[in-house]
Amino acid sequence: MNVKIKLSDCVRPLLLGALFLGTAAQAEVQSLNRVVAIVDNDVVMQSQLDARLREVQQTIAQRGAALPPEHVLSQQVLERLIIENIQLQIGDRSGIRITDEELNQAIGTIAQRNGMSIEQFRAALAKDGLSYTDARDQVRREMIISRVRQRRVAERIQVTDQEVQNFLASDMGKMQLSEEFRLANILIPVTEGASSQDIQAADRQARELYQQLQQGADFAQLAIARSASETALEGGEMGWRKAGQLPPPFDAMLSAMSVGQVTEPMRTPGGFIMIKLLEKRGGDSQVRDEVNVRHILIKPSEIRSEAETKRLVERLYQRILSGEDFSELAKSFSEDPGSALNGGTLSWIDPNILVPEFREVMNSTPAGELSKPFKSPYGWHVLEVMGRRATDSSAQYREQQAMTLLRNRKYDEELQAWLRQIRDEAYVESKL
Repeated sequence: MNVKIKLSDCVRPLLLGALFLGTAAQAEVQSLNRVVAIVDNDVVMQSQLDARLREVQQTIAQRGAALPPEHVLSQQVLERLIIENIQLQIGDRSGIRITDEELNQAIGTIAQRNGMSIEQFRAALAKDGLSYTDARDQVRREMIISRVRQRRVAERIQVTDQEVQNFLASDMGKMQLSEEFRLANILIPVTEGASSQDIQAADRQARELYQQLQQGADFAQLAIARSASETALEGGEMGWRKAGQLPPPFDAMLSAMSVGQVTEPMRTPGGFIMIKLLEKRGGDSQVRDEVNVRHILIKPSEIRSEAETKRLVERLYQRILSGEDFSELAKSFSEDPGSALNGGTLSWIDPNILVPEFREVMNSTPAGELSKPFKSPYGWHVLEVMGRRATDSSAQYREQQAMTLLRNRKYDEELQAWLRQIRDEAYVESKL
């Protein structure tokens, strides 16, 4: 068994109620549908635009932000749909397919993130008048786009050991590993090969927006209405980032900024960018708690019911209490192939990589004691905590952090350049 959590890397974190709003199941039947954009060999329909508009409007309303004019929002949403359509066509031509098993796993992850079982998730969708089938289709599209980006962008990114060491040795690297920031951005784009007049016009536009922000304008609303960033429709939200993931000069500015501040517009390869600091967190997290634990896992199967599985674990529990050797019983009965041959031991392990059910029981069990039988997504367990320690993993931790920061920074830069490239190369005819 692998008791580690591995959430899907293919699906963005999605909140119930924000993801599926505006699906076809929610939309009223339209007597007339029309093409609003031709995108290479496909089209974007008015019904798709209307559906996504409702989704975005609902998301903005949930944040308490004011809606921009509908024609402005429509253009932003249409552009997002065009970019998505291009990526889906690339995925289709590349033979990218999502199996039902993979999709079911992703749906399960979304339900879990919302604290629901699959049945509860379906019921919640139905209660809101939403189609489970449409929800699955939307998740499938998200997964295809993620895999396209993985193949076309992520797999090309390389970070060398020398880059890591150079980063760690730099003053900038030391500073960036100590803090993490939640950010939002507004991008006024400048196309490759733009004239000086176009650059000056973009600069004036960015500074006009900056002045509005200094006078109290809502950052999220301006991002939705005016930004060309991929996160514009989320109010510019970029999530948590290390400074090292950002292009200069933002990487050196964030530590000195106060929460709520906005940077002046800065010229980057993609255009003029302003960044708002929403939150700060962090400091050193290089000492980690580890637990030496061993367990026995028994799984339900076609020939052994849930009740029978539980009874078997309870019998093993009583045998251990009676003095039988834990290690020998694990070798004979445990169905975790990764630990059974070692007497059930997981050795020293970081609790944060374990599934919540296993972690909670382990954390509540004193060192040297045996837990009562309990259930996890993998089956029924009984565990014994052998010891606890705090491990200084500074060197390893810092190298992993540096590798992640450098890779994420390269990925963000490459992704934006790639999205601009496929948009420029595609045949797009807007009919909005």
